[in-house]
Amino acid sequence: MRVNQLHPWPTSTAEAEAIQERLRLHVELTGPTSFTLVAGLDVHYHGEDEVAAAVVVLSATAATDDHTQDVAGDLVVVERVVVRGKARFPYVPGLFAFRELPALVEALERLTVTPDLLVCDGYGLAHPRGFGLACHLGVLTGLPAIGVGKTHFVGTHDAPDPARGAWTPIELDGSTVGRALRTQPNVKPVYVSQGHRITLDTACAEVLRLSPYHRLPEPIRKADHLARHGDL
Repeated sequence: MRVNQLHPWPTSTAEAEAIQERLRLHVELTGPTSFTLVAGLDVHYHGEDEVAAAVVVLSATAATDDHTQDVAGDLVVVERVVVRGKARFPYVPGLFAFRELPALVEALERLTVTPDLLVCDGYGLAHPRGFGLACHLGVLTGLPAIGVGKTHFVGTHDAPDPARGAWTPIELDGSTVGRALRTQPNVKPVYVSQGHRITLDTACAEVLRLSPYHRLPEPIRKADHLARHGDL
């Protein structure tokens, strides 16, 4: 698949922040409501700077427009790619995407299919500058994208009720930037935020649909396993 090269890779914090500020103007917060080919993206660090970026594309029954279909059908692996390399940007809070983007972009470009949706292990609008990894990948690819964080990053939220599907808004500077979403009963929530070309309602419905048995959506779980171990 094709990934647009909208900027050179930055060499300084100031350059990286300028890229985020410029590209966040291109984020769209509406889009499709049903998806069949869903890609999970994750990066694992082998040592301090050695990275393995994995993309796993699953075929899943599309959700209905009113989101009444709570669980995806058979989640079948269509394609998988893993790319190994070195992180080319230092660790700076809020700029972590620049350590992972080069390898993730290379992995996406190796796909022979184009996903309908990207589900990223990370954040979208729930980011200090409102432009996390999911936003960045969404704008670069033009595809709908969701950020699903394992831990709380920015903003404030109340604890959601213990039932599956319960959620509370994540608020930052007076705006809602995501939701703390309970994907399984009585487990820790995940932190869902829009990346690109998707509403927050649709993003949360998709995360629930893709999490039939575990806390994390299956595309991310499989990408994490591939990045860690090199196979599924």
